[in-house]
Amino acid sequence: YEISTRDWSSDVCSSDLDGAVQMWALENKKMATDTYSLSDTSLLSFLRASALPVCPLGGKYSAGAQVSHVPRCSISGHSL
Repeated sequence: YEISTRDWSSDVCSSDLDGAVQMWALENKKMATDTYSLSDTSLLSFLRASALPVCPLGGKYSAGAQVSHVPRCSISGHSL
């Protein structure tokens, strides 16, 4: 058998961020088409330590255009 030497950290950012956005939207009765900000303290309260997670390669997170859009990482190929 082969042992994978793939570095998974290059493909994955924190999945907690999208989950926090979705829980915030549910608790605040937001619609899928509503917008949000990653600096909103009420949204950040759904994250560990009430702070944005850190990308393993130093990317920056940005909000999706709407609640129904997953936040993005500035590192090409990273997915939440």
